[in-house]
Amino acid sequence: MRYISMLLLFTVISLTGVAQNKDAILGQWINSTGEAHVEIFKKGTKYYGKIVWLKTEKDEKGIVKTDLKNPNASLRSKPILGMEILKDFVYDDDKWTDGKIYDPKSGKTYSCNMNIKDNGDLNMRGYVGISLIGRTEVWKRIK
Repeated sequence: MRYISMLLLFTVISLTGVAQNKDAILGQWINSTGEAHVEIFKKGTKYYGKIVWLKTEKDEKGIVKTDLKNPNASLRSKPILGMEILKDFVYDDDKWTDGKIYDPKSGKTYSCNMNIKDNGDLNMRGYVGISLIGRTEVWKRIK
């Protein structure tokens, strides 16, 4: 009976290790185009991300790139570098859900879910309405 108890305990501990650590998403990621590095961080119980590196921080005229497509005209002069583009994600059942992702190239904000694949890549699923109608990008962790 003692061996069975030990076996059950070992099995439970092993299965617990398979589950995603809620803070596994923290750190820097490179987006799918290689144009930006995004640092994902935590505020309270929610997860956020900001652009911490741009391949080209300035445009062809040497002017710092700003959020020109933002629907709010008062934010169009805000630099893209340092911009918070991921907001309000909560960890639930091995994924980060109910967040928003902002695309400074289009000025649009999308609902978004994220999960880490077995190979360590980050799946970003942006969508409008339901997640079946959307687009997935794969981000890579910066080591």
